[in-house]
Amino acid sequence: MKSRLLTVLLLAGLLAACSRRTVEENMPSASARTVAGQYQFDFWLGSWELTWGDSGRGTNEVSVILDSMVILENFDGQPSIRLQGRSVSSYNVPKSQWQQTWVDNQGDYLDFDGGFEDGRMILARDAVNPQGEPIRQRMVWHNIGAESFDWNWEASLDGGKTWQVNWQIHYQRSREGGEPGQDGYGISQ
Repeated sequence: MKSRLLTVLLLAGLLAACSRRTVEENMPSASARTVAGQYQFDFWLGSWELTWGDSGRGTNEVSVILDSMVILENFDGQPSIRLQGRSVSSYNVPKSQWQQTWVDNQGDYLDFDGGFEDGRMILARDAVNPQGEPIRQRMVWHNIGAESFDWNWEASLDGGKTWQVNWQIHYQRSREGGEPGQDGYGISQ
């Protein structure tokens, strides 16, 4: 009886060790980004000085986290506006698209999906405007270079046939933010 109990305990311990090792071996690592699409947002990494309109100013810090599989954004619109927000973005390999979740100090929660096309990163979502009408919203990163790019917040009332730019922000790499690809990634699209 004792030998049978000892055998069961040993087998259970062996199975647990094998399961843990299998989980650890399958966990993402810094080199886990193996699909080209997973590098499409690398242009956004770094420290940015933001300008919009005549006098709008803010900052944005964008980095990779969780074994380089997730992009974390820390937006601060101060001193121009009292908007602070965070987003997390990850590449959904089975869907071949990016997905982003945004939350902010205004209580907003927004979710987007999309990808890189024709030299622009476009993430979009369906929503309802204050008048109760369906609306399509999107963010467009464009004019992308090593040191700067532009970002638009756009809306469409006709299902995406036409778009209105509601907010355009110019991103300029911060002088204190280092060189492009400072996180070990080149600029790739």
